[in-house]
Amino acid sequence: MPDIHILLVDDFLPWQRFVMEIFETEADLKIISVASDGWEAIQKVQELRPDLILMDINLPRMDGFEATREIRILSPASKILFVSGDRRDELVEAAFEAGASGYVLKTDSYSDLITGIRAVLLGRRFVSRSLRNSSKL
Repeated sequence: MPDIHILLVDDFLPWQRFVMEIFETEADLKIISVASDGWEAIQKVQELRPDLILMDINLPRMDGFEATREIRILSPASKILFVSGDRRDELVEAAFEAGASGYVLKTDSYSDLITGIRAVLLGRRFVSRSLRNSSKL
């Protein structure tokens, strides 16, 4: 299986480290770069064309929704999985409307992040387990 190239977009350094630790057990998942704001994410997507983008919502200079809309135009083959601490239904819906294929809560990442990545890469929509009981999702 070829390596999956991933761009991690998050401005919180401890979170970046946590995600990288999770990926240590996944030989085919490679974080090829990290961006700490929406503008930087767009620039890196243009340059690197990652297979998958792990996108936070609350970012400096440009939020994850706006960055996702731009990335959908620039690199339509790149899959986008939101990883956020916010569980509000309207934000989950906004992520999908912006062009995401999935939404994982940061609190569910240990159990759901790899599963979500694999699902999204297979073309499936993914939502964290703790959000699936929501009346709107």
